[in-house]
Amino acid sequence: MGRRTQAERDAMTTEIGFALFAGAVMAGAAYFGVTEFLPDVVGSLRGREDLLRHLSAAATVVVFVAVVTIVLTRFRHALRTDRRAPAPPDGPGEARPSRPGRTNPNS
Repeated sequence: MGRRTQAERDAMTTEIGFALFAGAVMAGAAYFGVTEFLPDVVGSLRGREDLLRHLSAAATVVVFVAVVTIVLTRFRHALRTDRRAPAPPDGPGEARPSRPGRTNPNS
């Protein structure tokens, strides 16, 4: 893939931090949902704390891994498409204003 710039390394670090944070938040929501709302929806689970503990642990792990994987995969895909995209033809420095002091190239 080649050498990465400092900006790309910083973007990766930020994206990993975001993925871990988003995964933790969503895993917490899944845990809360299983332990608090599932017994109200499925009445037969009331009083079965051992089963709820196992279900909430499984849901937490699955949701955390899924969110982190999705976020990092989307970032990797976006990074690859950005690297392959050609530079626009009217990049910086090519289109100059016709009169000094104007910022619009067509002025």
